[in-house]
Amino acid sequence: MEATKVDAVCINQMELAARWRISHRTLERWRWIGEGPKFLKVGGRVVYRLADVEEYEASLVRTCTADKGQPDAGNGV
Repeated sequence: MEATKVDAVCINQMELAARWRISHRTLERWRWIGEGPKFLKVGGRVVYRLADVEEYEASLVRTCTADKGQPDAGNGV
């Protein structure tokens, strides 16, 4: 049986907080209320896949301040 290879690059909440220049507590609050990028719990550790972080960042791109962003493709709006 061949071992599964995982190529996902992951960062922890301190690294993500530094990337976005926000408090790691903000990320903790977002996880609690269901906001922010997808994350994984590995044992007691929280990690973010870089691909999920980049996808979340892309979802925040706006062309003007009135732009509400793209509707979620999964909700039929």
